[in-house]
Amino acid sequence: MGITPLRFTGISDFSDDFQAILDRAVAIARLPIQRLQQEQAQLLAKKQALNDLRQSVALLASALENLAQLGERRALAASSSNTSIVTVSLNGASSPASYTLSEISSIARPASETTISGYSSLTESAVSADGVLEFRVGAQRYTLDLTALGQNNLAGLRDAINRLNAGVTANILNTGDPDRPYYLVVTASNTGEQPLQLLDDPNDPGTNLLTANNPGSNAVFKLNGLTVTRATNTISDVIPGVTLTLLRETTGTESVTISLNSSRTQVANALSSLVNAYNSLRTQLSAQMGKNAGPLSGDVIVHQLAQYLRELATYELPSGPIRRLADFGIQFNDKGEMSFDSAKFYALSQEEFQAVLDFLGSKTSGLGGFAQKFSEVSDPVRGWIKTQQDHYDAADARLNQQIEVLTERLQRMQQSLLLKLEQADSLLAQLEGQQAMLDAAIKGLNLVLYGRRES
Repeated sequence: MGITPLRFTGISDFSDDFQAILDRAVAIARLPIQRLQQEQAQLLAKKQALNDLRQSVALLASALENLAQLGERRALAASSSNTSIVTVSLNGASSPASYTLSEISSIARPASETTISGYSSLTESAVSADGVLEFRVGAQRYTLDLTALGQNNLAGLRDAINRLNAGVTANILNTGDPDRPYYLVVTASNTGEQPLQLLDDPNDPGTNLLTANNPGSNAVFKLNGLTVTRATNTISDVIPGVTLTLLRETTGTESVTISLNSSRTQVANALSSLVNAYNSLRTQLSAQMGKNAGPLSGDVIVHQLAQYLRELATYELPSGPIRRLADFGIQFNDKGEMSFDSAKFYALSQEEFQAVLDFLGSKTSGLGGFAQKFSEVSDPVRGWIKTQQDHYDAADARLNQQIEVLTERLQRMQQSLLLKLEQADSLLAQLEGQQAMLDAAIKGLNLVLYGRRES
């Protein structure tokens, strides 16, 4: 709430002085408000600095979590020797392995059948003598009473099937035939072998109104020589922690090798992300400490984060081929900035690389265990920074209330003082008028008595 300056428009010779009095009084009364506004500005600066800090902490926590996952899963990467036949992805595998996939004799396809005969009309041609049919989706059976619905026609049959929510969709095709152009087509929503039938008489398979050309198919293949059958082409329950996606059948002696191997590239990229996140947070913390410290100078969160960075930088194992960050290319200069020597990392032996994965640990141990510490600070719901920001928000709300109260009080004082000054100005104007009349009377008297005017 702002304070609108009031302009004093007096009629006495002292009106300018009254304006100065009004301005001075308002300026003095405004001082407590200005102090509160300065506190608000400081709070805003702290909130902004905390928000920037939280983002940097969250980036570092994310980088450490990624390293923890690589350590837990041994930095596995999955590959397919022929991605035009099979693609592969990881969803939890943690052990290196190799598999041979061959003889893909069938990939999974959805069932789809069409009425054997066409119909001349969507609404006029009856599809059943009594209007009652049995619809079968695999082993599931559904009774369709079209007469009860008053829709013993092709459109009614389509709508009745779609209302079943049986995992199929019915549509009508128009072939353009001059006599019987309309056909019902029923297609399964999911892949897999499941015959579709529409029987006019449930006891007579010969009354099936649908073709039997495409009952759907399962994916059938061999994995390490064992026959596997699934209703879908996306298969995640054969190899633990691995998802296979079949794209086509194999021909002749085609086979595909699925490999799960530890990937140095994944770890190198993750370490580069760690370096960037570490240096970003370190720069932010440095800006809040020392002679030219920012708005978070002295904040306990800043000092705690600085301590966490020191612990991270000096973390080491008691024994093993890889004990500290420097052993696999993570270095620090004299300013405390982190860097990554990728050449040293890629020169590690296989044994040393496996030791690096041990060093990375998991979300609760090793270098990856630091992720939890930084997450506790940056958590957007319950983190330390969020708690501190909530305190600042509450303080800001209190300051707003105080400023509103003082502003309203100042406005009332300003109006009251203006009224009093206007009254004083009016009185002075009257006195000035009386003074002018008295001066004129004295001049007239002098003229009568002495025959001259006052100079």
